[in-house]
Amino acid sequence: MCDRFVVHGLIPGESYVFRVQAVNIFGLSEESQESSPIAVEPALATPSAPYGITMLSCDGSSMTLAWKSPKHCGGSKVNAYYIDKRDADTLVWKEVNLAAVTERICTVDNLTEGIFYEFRIQAGNLAGVGLPSAPSAPMKCDAWTMEQPGPAYDLSFSEVRGDSLVILWKAPIYTGANAVTGYFVDMAKKGSSEFVTLNGEPVSHHYLQVTGLQEGNSYVFRVRAVNSNGVGKPSELSEPVCAKALPGTTEIVAGVDEENGDVFLSFEACEICETSKFVWSKNYKPIGDCPRATVSAKGRTSRLTFTNPDKDDLGRYSVVVTDTDGVSSSHTLTEDALNTMLELSYAIRHPVVPLKHSLNYEILEKGHVRFWLQAVKLSPSLSYRFIVNDKEVTSGEGQKISHDVASGVIQMTVDHFTRANEGTYTVQINDGKAKTQSSLVLVGDAFKAALKEAEFQRKEHIRKQGPHFSEYLDFTVSEDCTVMLTCKVANVKKDTSFHWYKEDDEIVPETPPNVMSGACALPLPLFSRKDQGVYKAVLSDDKGKDTSVFDISGQVFDDIINAIARNAGASASELVMQCTPEGIRLQCYMNYYTEEMKTVWKHKESKIASSEKMRIGGTAEMAWMQICDPSDKEKGHYAIEISDGVTTHTRTFDLSGQ
Repeated sequence: MCDRFVVHGLIPGESYVFRVQAVNIFGLSEESQESSPIAVEPALATPSAPYGITMLSCDGSSMTLAWKSPKHCGGSKVNAYYIDKRDADTLVWKEVNLAAVTERICTVDNLTEGIFYEFRIQAGNLAGVGLPSAPSAPMKCDAWTMEQPGPAYDLSFSEVRGDSLVILWKAPIYTGANAVTGYFVDMAKKGSSEFVTLNGEPVSHHYLQVTGLQEGNSYVFRVRAVNSNGVGKPSELSEPVCAKALPGTTEIVAGVDEENGDVFLSFEACEICETSKFVWSKNYKPIGDCPRATVSAKGRTSRLTFTNPDKDDLGRYSVVVTDTDGVSSSHTLTEDALNTMLELSYAIRHPVVPLKHSLNYEILEKGHVRFWLQAVKLSPSLSYRFIVNDKEVTSGEGQKISHDVASGVIQMTVDHFTRANEGTYTVQINDGKAKTQSSLVLVGDAFKAALKEAEFQRKEHIRKQGPHFSEYLDFTVSEDCTVMLTCKVANVKKDTSFHWYKEDDEIVPETPPNVMSGACALPLPLFSRKDQGVYKAVLSDDKGKDTSVFDISGQVFDDIINAIARNAGASASELVMQCTPEGIRLQCYMNYYTEEMKTVWKHKESKIASSEKMRIGGTAEMAWMQICDPSDKEKGHYAIEISDGVTTHTRTFDLSGQ
């Protein structure tokens, strides 16, 4: 029996809890209490050796050196470097620093001018100090006095793809006689000494995106710093880099968190190890602890979340995953993209209940006024308030408030709409996190129109409780040109009386009105100007009384005459000639003729005015024109035109020849 157990297959960086059960021949015991969470740490080893030792400056008694990080950190951050030196013609190494150097740059003092020195470096981490690097090439301790800058250093690559990459470097330690103003970047294919300068003008920043590479080819690079005195020493050649993206390479994605509305940049690494870190930069300068953004990581994914994004956050963002084979990506955050994400962020943080129809009103029968709006969607848990003139109102006497989730309608019905109801109406809605409000200003002329309509509908409702006109008096014209005043009645009974009046004088038609038929009509045969006046129909019984008034004058009279002319013109015969003792008469027969109709007689396209020579007249059955004592000059084409306001009906006669 043993009280130890080795658990395999745990994932570094994750935390686990454990519990134990005892067992005997009778079975299992109850489970023990859970242990405290135990984090699994990766196994540690010492780092590999640094490499790429280069001299950045020399003043005759000291040299400034730089080097590249170990390719393998050993599972823990490299936090110390130790430098040894020796004369190039000896084998004995001497320690340069007892205290660890934490950066990959160091100035070695107490050197002798003119002597060649070699250097080696060891890296250390939590597991200890690793193996020393290979000795550097011999370096002569001669003071630099040139006016041009020294070499840039620490060349590195990011975002290596099939046709592009980004090269980065650090500024020279030795600037020459004046400040560095820019950099040239040279490139050559691996194994070639033919370098091509990639930028026609010096770039002021410490990076350059290189495009136009041939996928699968390897390239080397160098950087030359520039000041006002010229171009300085080139940097050490970079290591060869192959223009090929890592399998599964992804790019940075900009987005907005659907839960909280945070604007973020997110990157999912195609490869990662236990010691990998996500290092984010803006314009290739590490962000670090910055109040404008926070960095989080979970598994293969890291997110850069902006605290309060604005135009100061525009720029090019990049991320590098350490302890991998160059996993990296970049994304340029533009103003348009940021504005789009800010709009979406605001919508998520301040969600709005979308409306199909904003707050409106309608007048119902009985004069009730319904205020309503319709949302696209409502949940059963919504809450809302009606506010009228800054005061919340609730269902009660005189008003009813309700909603329907299925249709999305929220409404309030006011039973008695009066002058006191003038003002501003608002509905405030809360549905989960979403909110909205909609207002309707009902004041001035708009309120007066609503009140007038409400009062009309209220009176209409009262009117319709007794006998009433469902259609008020109007006119029709029959085919034989008889004018009929018509109306329709409702809610009547046998003893409901119906009376016709003209100018308050009762008219008794030959056929008594039959209210039970639902319609009544008063014929006005041989309609003419004599029939102008105010007509009235009165309906009454013990339930109430209703009146309809129809004024035949002005435009109404003209409309009736035009309607008669329409039927009469359609029925008009062709012109016929009749010989009379006075001369020749042209006649046009029709269903009905009255002098109020718009008729025109023409001779050879000229309008004829009534005179002693040409007399115009008519009867109820026809229109005529008398030509007295005709002569040769009265020969020709004659026409009568009957206009109904829309159409002109023309009939003709050719009075010539025989």
